[in-house]
Amino acid sequence: MYSYSDFDEAFVRARVAQFTQQVERRLDGSLTEEEFRPLRLMNGLYLQLHAYMLRVAIPYGSLNPGQMRQLAHIADTWDKGYGHFTTRQNIQFNWPKLPDVPAILQALADVEMHAIQTSGNCVRNVTADHFAGAAADEIADPRPYAELLRQWSTDHPEFQFLPRKFKIAITGSPNDRAVTRAHDIGLRMVRNAAGQPGFEVMVGGGLGRTPMIGVTVREFLPEADLLPYVEAVLSVYNTLGRRDNKYKARIKITVHETGAEEITRMIEARFAELRPLFGGNDQKLLADIREAFAPPAFRNAPTDAYDAFHSADPVFRAWADTNLTAHRNAQYAIVTISLKAHGETPGDATSAQMRLMADLAEKYGHSDLRISHEQNVILPHVHKSDLPTLHAALMQAGLATANVGLLSDIIACPGMDYCALATARSIPVAQELATHFEALKLEHEIGPLKIKISGCINACGHHHVGHIGILGLDRAGVENYQITLGGDGTETAVIGDKTGPGFAYTEIVPAIERILRAYLALRLEPSETFLQAFRRVGMDPFKVALYETEGAQDAA
Repeated sequence: MYSYSDFDEAFVRARVAQFTQQVERRLDGSLTEEEFRPLRLMNGLYLQLHAYMLRVAIPYGSLNPGQMRQLAHIADTWDKGYGHFTTRQNIQFNWPKLPDVPAILQALADVEMHAIQTSGNCVRNVTADHFAGAAADEIADPRPYAELLRQWSTDHPEFQFLPRKFKIAITGSPNDRAVTRAHDIGLRMVRNAAGQPGFEVMVGGGLGRTPMIGVTVREFLPEADLLPYVEAVLSVYNTLGRRDNKYKARIKITVHETGAEEITRMIEARFAELRPLFGGNDQKLLADIREAFAPPAFRNAPTDAYDAFHSADPVFRAWADTNLTAHRNAQYAIVTISLKAHGETPGDATSAQMRLMADLAEKYGHSDLRISHEQNVILPHVHKSDLPTLHAALMQAGLATANVGLLSDIIACPGMDYCALATARSIPVAQELATHFEALKLEHEIGPLKIKISGCINACGHHHVGHIGILGLDRAGVENYQITLGGDGTETAVIGDKTGPGFAYTEIVPAIERILRAYLALRLEPSETFLQAFRRVGMDPFKVALYETEGAQDAA
């Protein structure tokens, strides 16, 4: 993975020193909270419901074991012994004290990490496919491009004060595991008719109060044009984007108000102006960056142990069948470590669990860890012969839940337990759904399913693109949960449809059960997934199950 240059090191240390002085001025009263707010947000420090929250960037979701151990150390030393991995491939510490934040930032800098641009109206942490460099279906590793974008966008003088925050996602595979179509800029690697790799460029995606799927402004962009084209998009947005109303300031509104055809024309015109200014230094930098992402030295060894365990041990087989993904090297597997044990908080990891995952990555995973937007941890390169031993270690730590891609692998925002913006709880709903269906033993029968929960209309839980989306709202001081069905965050992305009136907190789990029992009755065969069944039959049968059944129960 990428290691800091001398410039990177000096830049991050200077920012820590600068913010340390700003914190000191806030503590001695020289700065008011209003004056301090934009300064702390530039350094990833939020004021949440009960305490400050520090959001730490994990660029394109990549970590090494030393960095993971340092996150564990920070959790133990300055927080409450855990961290929360987010849908932006970041980690959040929910309980730091303001006087301790400079020491935390120093500790992060010691392992080439920071919290810069994890907030503010700037280009946020660039996210990527969590299977990057390992997936069997990948055209090319997207991380070098993501690193190029990270270096270009960090402290970019033109784009530090955009109309609103700006998010970029990139995948190196035609199969989209990075939800690119729901980002301000989505980049999906494709090949042209000549077989050359390039990018489909999508602009104007986003969720929140006005969910939209991005529009394709370039079907094929050559690799060498990536940086000037992205700069052209941001330049047009920075000029056109609204600053009079923050609710209409995202690029998705700009695209909607300007029109896809006109915005594409403007981007192309700006690109034509910018392209001659790029004399090839970006490509030289990209070539240097690529060297840092060379594949590990894969081991050539028999996989008999894996085959034997898979045949003989049903517990191991259940885990392998759900939590492993095909690797480009047939002797290896991609391991997803679920942070969704039934009844636990989705995305939370204790310091002990972080240290264990770091140790396992070092011993079995070529010292490579990833954070997924689905709030799990990935070991992208594990030889199949090591999987039984790895699984046993995960079992002892409570990290071997065999549920990846199933009902309890829920994305959930922090909700009203932490967030000052939330209007309803998310975490307890996720916990109750997981434990309820675990008790019913229906999870594996239901099969692949993505439930996503947001505690407010900002949609940090990505509920709009969940197969089943749950949005918590405040209705006259009472939590009310709205359900959407049929959402999809892949290359066939679509915003889910609302079912109808919402449900009280006590009613939401039974409502989801009615939906899923209707699905089990409707599907043509066990291999037909919930999303496939929904697309075949539409909303009406699920509305009947939700509302007419509810009415019959009330009458009884």
